[in-house]
Amino acid sequence: MHEDLKARVSYLRGFTEGLELGEESKEQKVLHRIIDLLGDITDEIEQMRVDYEELFEYTEAIDEDLSTMEEDFYEEEDEDDFFDEELAGYDEGFSIECPNCREIVVVDDNILDQDSSIEVTCPGCGEAVLVDDEEWYEDFEELPEMNQEEKGEKE
Repeated sequence: MHEDLKARVSYLRGFTEGLELGEESKEQKVLHRIIDLLGDITDEIEQMRVDYEELFEYTEAIDEDLSTMEEDFYEEEDEDDFFDEELAGYDEGFSIECPNCREIVVVDDNILDQDSSIEVTCPGCGEAVLVDDEEWYEDFEELPEMNQEEKGEKE
């Protein structure tokens, strides 16, 4: 593109010289100054293109270096490895975060099969993190009856 602009400015320069307007005419002076200005603009565009290419290459080099550093840094501590080590032996279960001390409490799924009420406490602070008493189940059984009554009223 730059060569195309330079060629077009050169063409205009040659064209104005071939007009034979007179060496000192006002029109000739204006045309020469316009063409000189176009030449300067073309040179500036070329310099900006060169600067852009240098910055692009520099940015690419920084990006590659940063990627290498990230790989080296995160290679030491993989997030999946952390959770595998922390929760080893808890294949069947779920975890709850203690609302008091923010410690993760792992609960075995088998505890949910009990018929009696369930209470799981945090080993760190002793706060109850899971309470399963019979009241919520009784409330849940009442919901379908209410839904059936609402359906009857709508019909």
